Amino acid sequence: MVYEIKIYPREQIKHYLIIDVMSLIVLITMVLWSHSALPLAARISILGLYLGAFYIALWHRDWRLLVASLVAFLLITILGIYEDIFMLIFGFTFADLLGRAKSKWHIAIGMLGIAVMFLGVMKLTTDSLVTVESQVLAPMMIIQMVFPVLIYFVEKSKNLQSELADVNTQLVQQEERQRIARDLHDTIGHTLTMIKIKTELTTKLIDRDPSSVKQELNEILATTRTALKQVRELVSDMNFVSLQTELIHCQQLLQSANITTTLHNQCPTIVLSSVEETMLALCVREATTNLLKHSEAKKCHMTIHCHNGLYTLEMKDDGIGLSQKGLGNGIHSMKERMQVLQGSATVENNTPTGTSVVLTIPIQDGKEPLT
Repeated sequence: MVYEIKIYPREQIKHYLIIDVMSLIVLITMVLWSHSALPLAARISILGLYLGAFYIALWHRDWRLLVASLVAFLLITILGIYEDIFMLIFGFTFADLLGRAKSKWHIAIGMLGIAVMFLGVMKLTTDSLVTVESQVLAPMMIIQMVFPVLIYFVEKSKNLQSELADVNTQLVQQEERQRIARDLHDTIGHTLTMIKIKTELTTKLIDRDPSSVKQELNEILATTRTALKQVRELVSDMNFVSLQTELIHCQQLLQSANITTTLHNQCPTIVLSSVEETMLALCVREATTNLLKHSEAKKCHMTIHCHNGLYTLEMKDDGIGLSQKGLGNGIHSMKERMQVLQGSATVENNTPTGTSVVLTIPIQDGKEPLT
């Protein structure tokens, strides 16, 4: 079995490694080169115990962190008494580590340990608590006692930010899932609907007009290839869809379903952005799918016109309308896409003469043709 030796937490290297290494070097140098009454063996033992306590406190956040910190405070107290009173400054190292404890009680006990350490050293090394040294150490004691609390709230803030980042990631993933579902509905659903319609037509032609079956089967095969291409594009995230290409494709699909289709573009000079083209094209695709599924129409007229800074695409059929169908996921998707472009999608279905889908987006400055 291979054991991994952990030296220093990777997440703390950037902010704490240099400080910790420098403080340990200064402490070791001060203790080993001092002329105190402590024997060298005792000083080495204290340093060894201090390093052990530091290592334990560095890697743990439970009761072991508290015990290691209290041991370190005891060792610093001994050094403060026998070496130099300003050894107390090394308490900052464990005050910082204490602030990362999981339990507030551990932090509170550690703060009490800091107070006992300072008061014990000042009591045993100074004649009065009002000496200059005590006046310097008292603020240091207060700062070290407050330090774990500050670190605790800093760490808590980091954890909250991390949780918020996780939530944001989940929201982005949810939006991406919705986008994929919408794209599948608008692309693959549209093509599969066409395959279904043409298959039903082929079934009827087998008895009435066998000579046309081969042509219909070839068109079904071509539509199947289109479906496979759409799947590849979705998988490879090729999202751009040409509006002109989609209009021609939808016109061909409608005509193959015996729906007479006309297309009148009154503003061919307007240049749309890739996002605008894609959103409009997908809405046209969805409207065509609904028309094929529900309208029972014989005619469809598609018009594009520009007026008062608005680019409007309208699809109007002479079918039975959508009064019995309601606003499905497709129409909701169209409205969402147009809202992204600060436009609108309306479905006019108040008359028995068919349905009119109107897609409107604002024309960007400088792109509106002169009239």
